[in-house]
Amino acid sequence: MSWWKTPKRSKFGKWLDSKGVTQIDFADKSNVSRRTVWKLYNEKDYIPSSSTLKKVMKTIRTIDKSKKTDDFFDI
Repeated sequence: MSWWKTPKRSKFGKWLDSKGVTQIDFADKSNVSRRTVWKLYNEKDYIPSSSTLKKVMKTIRTIDKSKKTDDFFDI
């Protein structure tokens, strides 16, 4: 099977897919660059800076208030 048919996602990427939110929409809502959102979405070991993490988690909590940083990142 080809790599594009079985994409690997981070916990954040899988969650975003399950909510039906696109990377572009999330980037626009969170005021985080599309490239950074792409890294969050695809790279399992990527750890964002504290300011980026704050923006990301603020936006995540507008979708699901119960989510915590540990649900997405191994910090």
